[in-house]
Amino acid sequence: MTSGDSDLTVVHLLRHGEVANPRGILYGRLPDFHLSDLGQKMAERVAGWFAARDVTHLISSPLERAQETAAPTAAALALDVHVDDRVIEAGNQFEGKTFGVGDGALWHPSVWWRLRNPFSPSWGEPYAVIAARMMAASADAREAARGRQAVIVSHQLPVWIARCAAEGRRFIHDPRRRQCALTSVTSISYLGDAVQSVAYTEPAADLLVPADDQQFGA
Repeated sequence: MTSGDSDLTVVHLLRHGEVANPRGILYGRLPDFHLSDLGQKMAERVAGWFAARDVTHLISSPLERAQETAAPTAAALALDVHVDDRVIEAGNQFEGKTFGVGDGALWHPSVWWRLRNPFSPSWGEPYAVIAARMMAASADAREAARGRQAVIVSHQLPVWIARCAAEGRRFIHDPRRRQCALTSVTSISYLGDAVQSVAYTEPAADLLVPADDQQFGA
């Protein structure tokens, strides 16, 4: 292979839009969590951003919030949405619970054992497993869009871990410091099969509330 522009492929990892979650539970992989009105606006905004790019392949997590985020981009670019289970939200033992000290799952001593190891983490799907499935999905998307661009609609933790893997970072991190806002785009550029660079942008940043606190299964 040559190193010309025709060998440059970009895989965009898109986090879904805001979810209607008035109870503030960690929804994780639970069904029937849909985009809020604001989330729909975010999805429309990011569709416009992708419309100006050479996107030829569109993939989504099987969860409703991701597929609803993918729909405007699919319509704008006349693309089918390919559902890929590998880009689903991370598994989490606190799914379906509120997650806070004093009024949530952490209040119960019975769950403290699950928090014993933040490096794996002990309360959910191992970071290494998330990285492997996300990077495999990204590689397949790269092949499907070779020389052009692909979009994968996923969730905050899987996108962040994929970015860490692409950049060669350690997976252990402070969840509050993830650079992965709602409908943000983490773009992995490949030259041939090798990662060349990673970029980050927020096409719907002006629609976001000042504090993006959707950490509930994002």
